[in-house]
Order: sequence, then structure tokens, then C-alpha cells
Amino acid sequence: MNKYELALVLSVKLEDEARSEKLEKVKEMITRFGGTITNVDDWGKKKLAYEIQKMNEGFYYFIQFDAEATAPAQLEDRLRIEENVIRYLCVRADEA
Repeated sequence: MNKYELALVLSVKLEDEARSEKLEKVKEMITRFGGTITNVDDWGKKKLAYEIQKMNEGFYYFIQFDAEATAPAQLEDRLRIEENVIRYLCVRADEA
């Protein structure tokens, strides 16, 4: 099992309930692909570095999880087509 971190930016147009449902859906995807979530950081609404889809702000989430090496690719394939996911990045956390 490797340690990974998923950075997720959700649309600012989502209501609170819809945003929490989207986050739960992403967490469910991680567990479906054999991952174990260790931590979820909610950074809230932040200004984007540049305009994306005519938006200047987004909701930032950082999800740390343990999973097999194939899980990030499967997760990214699903996130690519998710509506209201502005950006995502899944990286392997180095052992320090």
C-alpha cells in the first residue's frame, strides 16, 4: 500500500449540501478502488490563481489515503468526467 494525497477543487456554484455530496462521492470512489482514507482537510473557499471556466474561486479539499498503485489512475479517470470538479491532482506522498 502506498500513501497518496488528492487535491480537489470543486465549483463555487455548488450549494453546501451538493458540495458535501460530491465530496462523499469522491471518498466512496477511493474506498471502491481499495483505498483507505486517513485524513480529509477542508480548506474552504479560496481564490484561484487564474480563471477557470469563468470562475475565480473554488472550494479546496485535500484527501490523504492509502491504496494500491493502480488506484490513482482509476480515480483520475472518474474525476476527469465528474461535473463540478474544476481541478484535481493525485500525488504519491513520499516517506520522509
